[in-house]
Amino acid sequence: MTIQTRRERERAQRERLIVTAAQKLAETEGWSAVTTRRLSAEVEYSQPVLYSHFKGKDAIMAAVAVQGFAELGRELRAARTGAADERGALAAVGEAYTRFARRRSALYDAMFTLAVDLPFATADAPAELRTSFGELRQAVAPMAADGDDVDLLTETYWASLHGLAALTRSGRLPERAHDRRLALLVSHFSAV
Repeated sequence: MTIQTRRERERAQRERLIVTAAQKLAETEGWSAVTTRRLSAEVEYSQPVLYSHFKGKDAIMAAVAVQGFAELGRELRAARTGAADERGALAAVGEAYTRFARRRSALYDAMFTLAVDLPFATADAPAELRTSFGELRQAVAPMAADGDDVDLLTETYWASLHGLAALTRSGRLPERAHDRRLALLVSHFSAV
């Protein structure tokens, strides 16, 4: 192994350590607790080392979000491919999405709620974002009627899931009716 290869590997390991520490800290104490000073103490690297990897907290949150999209994409794929039929796949993806939002609230916030410098809905979007959206799209596409814009239909389904997740998490919609709301959403999209 060359010295350059070893340095690149060590750099990547430091970045993973910083991102993982930020995510854990956000999950236990909230994003307001994630500061470069606090992270440098958590990972035992100086602040200049953190800044050599990331421009600041926003860049770290973006890296956490990208990691979250990779995780969400895997969960959506497992839900979609584990379903017995197309309608079941749509329901399973919706349930996986909203469950992820409840279970990984700080990560979900970095992905969808907080301002991060990530391009959405463009060719410049990170592969992890496109993959997650692609899993939603594959679940929605069989429900589309001839002539429907599948991307637009998928964005609408995603927006609906996000709305359910956000309103339930904030207590504005009671958790007890979540399954019924999700069933109504799937029924509506299945009838399109």
